[in-house]
Amino acid sequence: MRKPQTIGIVISTYNNPAWLEKTLWGYLYQTRPADEIIIADDGSRDDTRQLIESFRDRLPIKHVWHEDNGFQKSRILNKALIAAESEYLIFTDQDCVPRKDFIATHEEYAQEGYFLSGGYFKLSMDISKALTQEDVATERAFTLSWLKQQGMKMNFKCSKLVKSKIFTKIMNRITPRGATWNGCNASGWLADMKRINGYNEEMQYGGQDREFGERMFNLGIKSKQICYSAIVLHLDHKRPYKTKESMDKNRAIRRNTRKTGIIETPNGIKQRH
Repeated sequence: MRKPQTIGIVISTYNNPAWLEKTLWGYLYQTRPADEIIIADDGSRDDTRQLIESFRDRLPIKHVWHEDNGFQKSRILNKALIAAESEYLIFTDQDCVPRKDFIATHEEYAQEGYFLSGGYFKLSMDISKALTQEDVATERAFTLSWLKQQGMKMNFKCSKLVKSKIFTKIMNRITPRGATWNGCNASGWLADMKRINGYNEEMQYGGQDREFGERMFNLGIKSKQICYSAIVLHLDHKRPYKTKESMDKNRAIRRNTRKTGIIETPNGIKQRH
């Protein structure tokens, strides 16, 4: 089974340098370093650019930016796809801090003809703010004992942080959650992403990642569930860009994608760039 020779990370961001910094800390300590890290910036202010510049001597960063024109995440992700040089890409967000084995896990499970669907563990706002670089570097932030000390209430979802290969393989297999394309933690082959013409730029917030994955399915690509193996800590935040109008519009587009079996979006890389 051929493994990717080069792996890139695509991180979407918008005007939250404090959270982006915590996320970038996680990529400083990866057991399998990224070959490139593309920051897909949907029009952030200059403080985000300054933060990214401060990491350039430590991480292989590319900063892809366009002017702020409302929620245009799909468009900036397509620009990131054009800028990408790695044959395999992991997609994530500015609020998702990766565990040390994050890239290595995606590499381990990568397989031609498949994309991978990873998981996340949500933190409260208090714990998100309190998270330090040392917490990430030592991996204690990914342990249940540390989270309990911070006041986290224990529930079944905490099982995602159990670091046992046997346990995680069993849980990946039996979880009822579908292995869909989740923008905060998913990976696949760049060639497949280009064959479906990237993201649908007509779509704003609400399901544009899922629709991307549904066209991958239409292409014949299968999915693998690794939500208990590839873990990120999801920092808390509000979603002011979530509107009923965008959700309704995107649901209609997704219904059409599933009904027609469309592979290439008519509003993707080829049309706009």
